[in-house]
Amino acid sequence: MRPVNRREFILRATVAGAVAGMGTTLFGQGIAPIADTADGKIRGRLIDKVNAFQGIPYGAPTSGANRFMPAVKPKRWSGVLDTVEWGAEAPQGPHLEIPEVAATIPKTGVSEDCLRLNVWTTTLNKNAKRPVMVWLHGGGFTSGNGSYSIYNGANMARRYDVVMLSVNHRLNSFGFLYLPEIGGAKFANAANVGILDVVTALQWVRENISSFGGDPDNVTIFGQSGGAGKVSTLLAMPSAKGLFHKAIIQSGANLAGIPKADATKNAQTLMSKLNVKTVEQLQQVPMQTLIDTTLAENLTWGPVVDGKSLPGGPFDPAAPEISSNIPVLIGTTEYEITFFPTTKYDALNDAELRTSIRQTTRAANDGDVDSLIALYKKGRPNLTNLDYNLILASDNFRTRVITQTERKAAQKAPVYAYYFTWQSPVREGKLKSFHTLEIPFVTANVDDAKSMTGTGQDRYALQDRMSAAWAAFAKTGNPNHKGLPNWPTFDTKTRPTMIFDNNCRVVNDPYGAERVALSSLRRT
Repeated sequence: MRPVNRREFILRATVAGAVAGMGTTLFGQGIAPIADTADGKIRGRLIDKVNAFQGIPYGAPTSGANRFMPAVKPKRWSGVLDTVEWGAEAPQGPHLEIPEVAATIPKTGVSEDCLRLNVWTTTLNKNAKRPVMVWLHGGGFTSGNGSYSIYNGANMARRYDVVMLSVNHRLNSFGFLYLPEIGGAKFANAANVGILDVVTALQWVRENISSFGGDPDNVTIFGQSGGAGKVSTLLAMPSAKGLFHKAIIQSGANLAGIPKADATKNAQTLMSKLNVKTVEQLQQVPMQTLIDTTLAENLTWGPVVDGKSLPGGPFDPAAPEISSNIPVLIGTTEYEITFFPTTKYDALNDAELRTSIRQTTRAANDGDVDSLIALYKKGRPNLTNLDYNLILASDNFRTRVITQTERKAAQKAPVYAYYFTWQSPVREGKLKSFHTLEIPFVTANVDDAKSMTGTGQDRYALQDRMSAAWAAFAKTGNPNHKGLPNWPTFDTKTRPTMIFDNNCRVVNDPYGAERVALSSLRRT
């Protein structure tokens, strides 16, 4: 080791003391940021001018007597807690994403000590008051975590001076087993704990985010697919009111929720399969046994309309009045369906296309199917039968998002609609504009998502336009910026929609004739 002279020693000590006074410490050649939270001090990492804190506990472990119950605060720690590794994901089965998306998933482990969140920020100045963006991961209400590389918030923090977070929370039966009708008074609050975990995380944001340079009075929640369903649900939850101020809903919706009777049957089925008589016994079932049984039964898990934590269907029969003042940005991709592993890419003749469309739409007769196919061919000429099949199936998926857009637009807050049509070159172009593809463009992570986006130069301009729009919306509730044409608010008469592609443009009611025909067919 090279000897250190007295002058150099004093200089190092002085610098270290000054840095420590700013909430950081020196480790070798790196600087480790330290932040204060209500539960204790935490130490993160400084990576290319961004302070990154990973795996911050916002709730106590959810095993044993805490299983199925609302989250409780973590035990306060002394000293400084290192938060430099991803927290474990919530108990769940194997990830089922297509390989292009699976390549972005880190190995985190699985644990009932899963109430963790991640923060990215360029400043720890408590007076910075930067907009806060809280990402809710996809995977329905059953799988996923907040640690995928496409969710990384460093680039958004660095580019746009926002504070980014992602959240892990309980899922499937661990997060959505409904027990008040079975467990009695002791388990009266054992409902919707998976989404209540997110409320707890948002309470953590309100209490702590100023220590990370964030403004607790300017919080945007956003998510895709299952994350979009979570955002939709939070808009209808009294306990979440005031904890966020804007919402972004990407390729997902939650209209009606699950009725209490159905949710109670799910719980009874699971307990019967596990041969347990009481909820207390269910709380002691080994984690992996509960995971395996949950997967084997293939039950539906998600927010339950319990009349308390979730008073009614989030967007049924109308948008929730409790969040009528919250601006929303909402949209879908053109080929949503190509994300799913069961999607088939075989060429179709006319008869096979008709059969597939009839199954998708549940049409009553071939005449309706033929009219619908003709309409799609007129609106999008010169595509293959496979393309028409995939687009129409994607539009069937998209219908719920459109319904949610319309119902939200009936309220006073602004709504901005988009349609993502940029097509990926990966897998010989077969996936096109697939479900999840817009995420790395939104989060400015296309270089960490080459398995999804390919390596073309055209990615960067679209990334700049979309990430800047999302950041602008988080700052002001309006996504307009100089890199885009003027983006009007959505209304149900003209239906202006931003098309995100290499040529970004606003189109009134894109493919409206197909939308009307498909909606009419679904109602018959």
